[in-house]
Amino acid sequence: MQRNERLIWCLMALSGAITVMVGAYATHGLAARVTAELVHAVETGVRYQAWHTLAIMAVLIGQRVFGFKGWQWPVALWGLGMVGFSGSLYAMAMAGWNVGIVTPIGGALLIAGWLMLAVAVLRSPLLKPLTK
Repeated sequence: MQRNERLIWCLMALSGAITVMVGAYATHGLAARVTAELVHAVETGVRYQAWHTLAIMAVLIGQRVFGFKGWQWPVALWGLGMVGFSGSLYAMAMAGWNVGIVTPIGGALLIAGWLMLAVAVLRSPLLKPLTK
């Protein structure tokens, strides 16, 4: 396993732990401090972070097992998108920071990561043409 892969796996393990901790706090502690709308925003951030953490792990497995190429861009975009999207929702609800423009930029990075994954899959030599 390359050094950068090991780092990404460690970061995704931490991301998974953060999703559980923030989700639990949103359910058991945050609700007493902020509006239901902000709790819902944190829950949305947790959900998006969890799904993208799993997506990054799946891409890393695909890269390792099948030699999938082009994985770096989706992983990088998803990582930045999770920080921007989910992180801004957490900061807004838990710290009261007004980081409004960061949330849609983070969402756009998440979308861009999915689009880059589609491009990488279409370019992958692992896929054989559907026609002969």
